[in-house]
Amino acid sequence: QAGTAAHPGVLRAAPGVTMRSALKHWGAAAAVALLTTTAGAVDYSGPLFDAHLHYNVEAAQGPHPIPDVLARMQRNGVKAIVANSRPNDGTKALVEAKTQTDAAGVTVVPFIRLYRDRADYDNWYRDDTIYDMVQAEYARGTTRGPYKGIGEFHLYDSRNANGPVARRLMAFAEEKQLAVLAHVDDEAIDLLMANTPSRGQNVRLVWAHTGIGGAPLERVNALFAKYPLLMGELSYRPGLTCAGGLLCPEWRALLLRYPDRFMLGSDTWVNQRWLQYDSLMQGYRTWLGDLPPDVARKIAWSNGANLFGVK
Repeated sequence: QAGTAAHPGVLRAAPGVTMRSALKHWGAAAAVALLTTTAGAVDYSGPLFDAHLHYNVEAAQGPHPIPDVLARMQRNGVKAIVANSRPNDGTKALVEAKTQTDAAGVTVVPFIRLYRDRADYDNWYRDDTIYDMVQAEYARGTTRGPYKGIGEFHLYDSRNANGPVARRLMAFAEEKQLAVLAHVDDEAIDLLMANTPSRGQNVRLVWAHTGIGGAPLERVNALFAKYPLLMGELSYRPGLTCAGGLLCPEWRALLLRYPDRFMLGSDTWVNQRWLQYDSLMQGYRTWLGDLPPDVARKIAWSNGANLFGVK
């Protein structure tokens, strides 16, 4: 969280970012982003699509029953969510709470999570029972229709993208046109994509955090250029914002370059994130307000809505 203090009419720049470096690495779009001032910026006020939400057992059976989490979504203008939970019972509970979700104006997009418990985090990519569980859940569907994706899953060692179950699940996702929510590094993106029949050209992979380890933006840009359906989810992304909670110039340039390829998420992986839900959504609204209105609405809402057919 660095950079000069943001005031109306004052240029914002991350440390070491100059017009010359922006032009060198990102071209005219970065130069435009760097020259943009904060004068007149107003927080984004439209609908939000939370594309990375967990309703895990600690929340569902603890301090955050369904009325609580829906109230948090409703007061923050969250109109749709990608629900993926440990275990999948949390997602099913949200789907089955139709009267409550309808009243809150929230559409639930269900994913099949690969984790029955925390032990599965480190072993799923080679555990045949995980593959069998995904097959059974997909065949069963939900009370309100089919699942729309699989994940979130983690790979703490990118080489495990070549695990036998990881390979089979990536091929399965492409075959069934399921989105994939993957918490992985940039090397694993290439490996996962290589395990699909199209070698990544026809699979809808959502890159959780767009690289939580802070993959260089040049690398992010290269992957987006290589894989036309790759999407980036922005929770926890290092280096995204600078002073005043506004976008750092290079990130602003990247979002302007790929306005149809990014989404927002809360990543409520622990109960503390539910307590922070208001501030997380407000943080998004702040930097979205620094983008052109049409780009802001795409990232906040339309990209997720179009990907999953939400009206």
